[in-house]
Amino acid sequence: MNKPVSLELCAGAGGQALGLEMAGFDHCALVEIDHHSCSTLRLNRPSWNVIQEDINSFDGRPYKGTVDLLAGGLPCPPFSVAGKQLGKSDERNLFPAAIRLIDEIRPKAVMIENVRGILDAVFEDYRTFIAGQLGKLGYKTDWALLNACDHGVPQLRPRVVFVAIKNDMAQNFSWPAKTPGHPSTVGETVYDLMASRGWKGALAWKKQANEIAPTIVGGSKKHGGPDLGPTRARKAWASLGVDGLGIADEPPPVSHVGMPRLTVRMVARLQGFPDGWTFSGKKTPAYRQVGNAFPPPVANAVGFQIAQCLANKRRLLKMA
Repeated sequence: MNKPVSLELCAGAGGQALGLEMAGFDHCALVEIDHHSCSTLRLNRPSWNVIQEDINSFDGRPYKGTVDLLAGGLPCPPFSVAGKQLGKSDERNLFPAAIRLIDEIRPKAVMIENVRGILDAVFEDYRTFIAGQLGKLGYKTDWALLNACDHGVPQLRPRVVFVAIKNDMAQNFSWPAKTPGHPSTVGETVYDLMASRGWKGALAWKKQANEIAPTIVGGSKKHGGPDLGPTRARKAWASLGVDGLGIADEPPPVSHVGMPRLTVRMVARLQGFPDGWTFSGKKTPAYRQVGNAFPPPVANAVGFQIAQCLANKRRLLKMA
């Protein structure tokens, strides 16, 4: 049986694409404007069709009728409570481009990830507008607030996922259930990396880092180097014994004293990336790719439900 096909917008470092691959999807194209992210995608999956382009200018018409799922992680700043929440007035709002591409491509399903702020009351009219536009194209839409820690990711990361399904198969879709059990703590997740250079304090640190991680942030290209977030976030990290003022080039040495900093690889684990996934570029762009990613296990969970929905429709057609 042929695998369902996805086309991804704003693919970033591949968190969503990797999760969808795990859920059984093949990718016909991945569109991303950032050259570091494109290099990461090509480095890890040389066979993927990676297109470095602004989705505002991307032409979806050649893909009409060939795509089962149009997926994407649209920029978060227009709807983030950490920003000005300009929404549709923000020049970085790419929902209009996404709606245009949905119209051009007419996929069976759509999956878009964004920040929790888009569910705020101030954006209710805009959410209604998006649902109305897609309703005219024959889709039933829904929004859900999912937390990464409910799907095995050792991080408190609430994100909104928007799903639209063609009307004739929408009844087959259901949101993923929570993964049984509790995710690993920060200490359990990265202890082997933290101890890899023989740091004598690694075991004591592991015991202190006994909670899941606070939300990892990727930051903006407009602002300095990599760190683990604003003052409140750094205080949360400090309670776990982590210095959040920066990202380390390598794990702490044998004689390290004080709180250690995380490396890019450690942060990638806390985002749900496998160790084999390599990030292109120096520390700052690599960390931003990781911090802005959609955790692969969450994308896998939603993608699997969408794949099941599409498979149910195919089975019904065969039985008819």
